[in-house]
Amino acid sequence: MENKTQELATVEQAVELGLLPEEFEEIKKILGRTPNFTELSVYSVMWSEHCSYKNSIKWLKTLPKDGPQMLVKAGEENAGLVDIGDGMGCAFKIESHNHPSAIEPYQGAATGVGGINRDIFTMGARPIAQLNSLRFGDIDKERTKWLVKGVVKGIGDYGNSFGVPIIGGEVFFDKCYNTNPLVNAFSAGILEGKMISATASGPGNPVYIVGSATGKDGIAGAAFASKDITEESAGDLPSVQVGDPFQEKLLLEATLELAKTDAVVGMQDMGAAGITCSSCEMSAAGGVGMDIDLSKVPTRQDHMKDWEILLSESQERMLVVIQKGKEKIVEDIFEKWDLHAVQIGEVTEGGIINYYMHGEKVASVPAESLVLGGGAPVYEREYKEPAYYQEYKKFKLEDIEEPLDLQEVAISLLKNPNIASKRWVYEQYDSMVGTRTMTTNRPADAGIVNIKDTNRALAMTVDCNSRYVHADPEIGTQIAVAEAARNIVCSGGIPSAVTNCLNFGNPYNPECYWQFVGAIKGMGEACRKFETPVTGGNVSFYNQTVMDGKEEPVFPTPTIGMIGVVPDKSKITTLDFKSKGDLIFIIGESRDDISSSEYLASYHGIQASPAPYFDLDKEYALQETIKGLIDERLINAAHDCADGGLFIALTEMSMPNELGFDIVTDAEIREDAFLFGETQSRVVVGVSEAQEDEFIEYMMNQKVPYTLLGHVTKGKVCVDDDQYGFIKDLKQIYDTTLEEKLS
Repeated sequence: MENKTQELATVEQAVELGLLPEEFEEIKKILGRTPNFTELSVYSVMWSEHCSYKNSIKWLKTLPKDGPQMLVKAGEENAGLVDIGDGMGCAFKIESHNHPSAIEPYQGAATGVGGINRDIFTMGARPIAQLNSLRFGDIDKERTKWLVKGVVKGIGDYGNSFGVPIIGGEVFFDKCYNTNPLVNAFSAGILEGKMISATASGPGNPVYIVGSATGKDGIAGAAFASKDITEESAGDLPSVQVGDPFQEKLLLEATLELAKTDAVVGMQDMGAAGITCSSCEMSAAGGVGMDIDLSKVPTRQDHMKDWEILLSESQERMLVVIQKGKEKIVEDIFEKWDLHAVQIGEVTEGGIINYYMHGEKVASVPAESLVLGGGAPVYEREYKEPAYYQEYKKFKLEDIEEPLDLQEVAISLLKNPNIASKRWVYEQYDSMVGTRTMTTNRPADAGIVNIKDTNRALAMTVDCNSRYVHADPEIGTQIAVAEAARNIVCSGGIPSAVTNCLNFGNPYNPECYWQFVGAIKGMGEACRKFETPVTGGNVSFYNQTVMDGKEEPVFPTPTIGMIGVVPDKSKITTLDFKSKGDLIFIIGESRDDISSSEYLASYHGIQASPAPYFDLDKEYALQETIKGLIDERLINAAHDCADGGLFIALTEMSMPNELGFDIVTDAEIREDAFLFGETQSRVVVGVSEAQEDEFIEYMMNQKVPYTLLGHVTKGKVCVDDDQYGFIKDLKQIYDTTLEEKLS
């Protein structure tokens, strides 16, 4: 080993960097010697949970990956890719930036947005839409307010400046997220030319670093994301990256211009673990090695050490392998966009990556030993059912006294931050930039963007009720997949594929791992049912919160990002009631069930209950029925019953046009369960009086139950002849609650 200045690493250093003692021994076996500190640093990030998925890959491999539209399967490239017709593909992915956002919410969230967009355009696709899924703690805590304001501003500032619309998302509050918020960012882009692969090939081909200069921000961020977070973690600020959306916009345009040439062999975003990850993964994918000269990397600080350059997670950077002889093409394009494009190495034979600094070899590692499917460890963790699971099943509806004043319940739910309008959040986002958004002024259950020069559109959504998943991981995750599909179907789309962001506690805790295993089983079953293969995503373990002096995991939160294709733009279906006198039907079966509802948790203060009733076959039948109704143009509005139940769904359908509703409840079901229970597989639809007969004739040929609830009014809200007020007053409560809470 040509490295006299590097001292040999110790097992103590390995443990300090997050490796296990037995992993240190395995590294010694792989190398045939003791690693030096730089090499150990490389292994510490590449074998971290964040990069290697060592505690999750066994179960992730059980998820369905095949489907008729699949172009790129999970794990093959930076993002999944599905066929959307006319020679176009949709690249999409969701990832977490939880730990950085807990420490520095503005930059943590902003760089999450930047990173997920780079995953899309690195493949040669232009990002066209973003979503986000956010979880915060008790909204009355000052720290929560600080986190919310920082995260939302970070997402808004970066996304707005970058120029890609944010077209939807979700926000949820619970004390389990007090210490550790969840910030999950989703991006989708359209690929019209050839895809750029994250694979290196061709010994002798030059390796370039392009984009921004490298600094000390984000060093060891991947390892930081692979350990428990506490309120004392504020000392880890160097682990939070700093983003520059204007640089990213330049990098986007330069990258897409480069993609149109024949100069690119392969390209990868420098996200987690920076140069280390991109050089190792690209080399391993192509069965080649690289010689990298770290002293040629443009840096923001003087005298950066070799391991600092290797591990930096500075933003807006790519590693690109170029066809030898075409270097000038690359350099000219990036000079035009005022960005660095510096050759720092070349591809070699043999699969070994050698890193140099000022002519001295500082590390030499086999690429294959650092990646999934190669030498990175794979563990089968112990799991066991937690005691609370059986306790939750003992819940009985009859133990809950039905409130005398259901109007009071309705108002309390409209004021609940988990149900109230998220207007305060989304008004900070630019949803119109790019001119593709089709649901800004026409609200639908999914966000919809135009596929220009076609008759089609893309529908997309992010969904997960983590309270359901906590109550029953398998059923709760089936519901998350089903709700995502239902949202797309209710908007006029056909579900296509899934990306996931799996947010869980410490995998070494058997009860946490039981939640993870259950969630994967439920996701796999639901995705197979809806024929929505999993294209990839992100695992985020170690999401913990301190409650009552004890460290507890957050609610298990397997966020589902789903895309679908709207085959006919003229059949996009919005959720708003259209006209006074329209009939209101509920499709699907209502039940005496308030389990895990927002009503039970917030109004009655009861957390211990099972997930709501759910039947996957009934859900599938419901969605097929809704597809048919939309295709036959028999309904003019559709909205699924979700958080807050039927009353909230009706109110949300009434508010856009300030119409109201007059309905009758089902005498065979408890009124509070009928109005506020969250029984799944139900959709409220609007039907014009002129189409009532056709609608009923169609429904009589279906196996899905349906019920006439009542009709749309001019603005008054009535339930069983009881007046609940006027929609404009309910809308005022719904629209202003979150802003008042955060002021």
